[in-house]
Amino acid sequence: MPPADLFVVCKNPDCGAEVSPYVTECPYCGTRLRKRAPKLDKGLQRVSRASRLPTPSLGRLRRGEIPGIRADRPPLATWLIVLATCGVWIAARGGYLDADGQLVANNPLGAHWWHVLTTPFAYYAPGYAHHFSAFGAGVCQFATLAAIALFGWLLERRHGRLVVLSLFMIGASGGAYVALALHASSTAVGGNGGALALLCAWAVPDMLARRRGRSYDGDLLGTAAIGVALLALPIARPEMSALAGGFGVVWGYLVGLLLARRERA
Repeated sequence: MPPADLFVVCKNPDCGAEVSPYVTECPYCGTRLRKRAPKLDKGLQRVSRASRLPTPSLGRLRRGEIPGIRADRPPLATWLIVLATCGVWIAARGGYLDADGQLVANNPLGAHWWHVLTTPFAYYAPGYAHHFSAFGAGVCQFATLAAIALFGWLLERRHGRLVVLSLFMIGASGGAYVALALHASSTAVGGNGGALALLCAWAVPDMLARRRGRSYDGDLLGTAAIGVALLALPIARPEMSALAGGFGVVWGYLVGLLLARRERA
């Protein structure tokens, strides 16, 4: 089949427009050009099924997910920390668990070295009730868990569950071990070191952006206020060591620097 012309000239001398060769009437003046349009080459126009491009398809949408936008994963690591702490508190208050003898890290550790892994979840120990009331214990626990829930959730969205778990456990347990090793306190109760590690790791990118004069979305002033409140908890409860909180700050800052460098790479 010979190749079709790119255009044809309208037969009306008053028009003379260049129109498509595949129309039967001039779209400008309505002059009849031909009885029927020329046939197309079916061999060129036919596309085999094998050569067709695959049609993109989405998987089954999860609850709360918008088509084309992946929903955030639930912060399971953060939930695990908060629920485990609440469970220990309820069991200790109900007399089903001896937090003082089974979970709290006391100095010297001796054969109970593993207590540094459980003491971040213990905020109530009957043996230390003389220091302050049960209401004070609840306030300290609520403040710490609120910080863990907030900054753990933000970090888990950004870096995943493993980062949150490692930050909390090393910050809290490492802080308890350092506090007991330096003989600064006879006990190490609570997870203030882990909460401060999560807070500092989250704040590092915004701190770096502020220092370089770039814009950032976080509220550094509010974050600093929460951090000061966590550092001041040992004033209300001596068992929550200030050294443990300081260790959490250093650990969180170092991990935050590594994570920020990995994001820039």
